[in-house]
Amino acid sequence: MDMQGKVAVVTGASGGIGSATARRLAGAGSTVVVGYNNRLAEAEKVVADLPGSGHCAVHMPMEDTAALRSVAAMVERQYGRCDVLVNSAGFTRLIPHADLEALTDDLIDAIFVANVRGPFATIRAFAPLMQRSDEAVIVNISSGAAISGLGSNIAYGGSKAAIDTMTKSLARVLGPNIRVVSVSPGAVDTGFVPGRTTEMVERAAQRTPLKRVVQADEVAQTVMAAVTLMTATTGSILLVEGGTLL
Repeated sequence: MDMQGKVAVVTGASGGIGSATARRLAGAGSTVVVGYNNRLAEAEKVVADLPGSGHCAVHMPMEDTAALRSVAAMVERQYGRCDVLVNSAGFTRLIPHADLEALTDDLIDAIFVANVRGPFATIRAFAPLMQRSDEAVIVNISSGAAISGLGSNIAYGGSKAAIDTMTKSLARVLGPNIRVVSVSPGAVDTGFVPGRTTEMVERAAQRTPLKRVVQADEVAQTVMAAVTLMTATTGSILLVEGGTLL
């Protein structure tokens, strides 16, 4: 897909992977809607640093379906199209897997609202507009934890497994006009997991075949490959984790 003149929506775009993806999309010629939850200043900085024009920052709280529908209506009104949707918004906390009591009902609910219900509600809101394109793409940012059962906590891995299953289901029902893929990083040193230090990420990376930390921009490049080059790929899970699962 040629990205010139296309419109892309990126949720969680004030974060490391989301902002890197927004930069890649804008650099390829897209107008980017930078979705954020509570980090308005960071989102506005992302917009200011993007090449090209027409970009904007928009509040997209994953728990508020009405707000997500409102953003979809705004994108239709203001831009008239949506060619790419990247679901990069997410939430987790670092909890040892053996500490079952620390994984409270409230935390489980918060993780599944942010990581499962929210991305689905976003797709549901944008699908009618995206169906008007003949080559739209939805990319769900998942995690290698969905496959390994590792990750920041047990519920987080479960939430990403849910996203991967929804990717397959949605690819089946939204084709042929919309392709849907999951991009699944390993541990990326972005500050996404509160309490996870750079040293912890680097130590884990040394156990992988590539022996280095995956960078946020490498995840963004995989998103771009899925959108622009992998035109016959849908319902797939693309791993970007340096061989962690090996």
